[in-house]
Amino acid sequence: MTALMAFSLSALMIGTAFLSGIFGMAGGLILIGVLLVIFPLPAAMVLHAVTQMASNGWRAILWWRHIVWKILVFNVAGCLVSVALWSITLYVPDKAVALVLLGFSPFIVRAIPESVLPRTFGPLQVAGTGLVSMMLMLVTGVTGPLLDTMFLRSPLERRQIIATKAACQLFSHGFKLLYFGALIEQAGHVEPWFLAVAVASSMVGTSLGRLLLERLTDSQFRVWSNRLITGLATYYVGYGLALLTGLA
Repeated sequence: MTALMAFSLSALMIGTAFLSGIFGMAGGLILIGVLLVIFPLPAAMVLHAVTQMASNGWRAILWWRHIVWKILVFNVAGCLVSVALWSITLYVPDKAVALVLLGFSPFIVRAIPESVLPRTFGPLQVAGTGLVSMMLMLVTGVTGPLLDTMFLRSPLERRQIIATKAACQLFSHGFKLLYFGALIEQAGHVEPWFLAVAVASSMVGTSLGRLLLERLTDSQFRVWSNRLITGLATYYVGYGLALLTGLA
């Protein structure tokens, strides 16, 4: 990795962590899209997992008083079941499939009737969300739009969403790192020194994002979060389809 690439990626990680520090989402979506273009899929997954563990872990520490621990426990339980099932095949998708699935996920969630996705976060719903979102994580690299949409449909206020989702994501990205870094052979080499740069960049961006989050209302938070999810999801569907058809 050249110094210019390392500097550019570090700047990108600060920016995406800043975005996630405000909305608790979207930054990871942007980052995985860039990493999938630059690196082989397994290597991109490993690097993304490390940066997102740093970003979400630091965000969870900053907002730890607002974590809804019951949601965290059941979400992690669902993730563990998903990893166990997925480890049977050790499936690794190609980039085009990953991008298309990533983009379609929020639209699928929004299309499900309200009666199926009630605005409550009971134990079974949380565990089911963890299971499905972890499967999406192992295919696309992020639970991104799926988990984001589920949290935005919940009655939690913005600080609880930021804190609880960050704690959930800390574990899910850790499971992803285990899957691609240890379970999948030839995960791809990422220089150890750059992993340290990635962690530092994520923590800086997350800390900066907290300052702006304090200025948002719950209404502004939800409106802009939904706009970000829709815009990014649309882009990834288009880009993934372009790769599948040979237009990109």
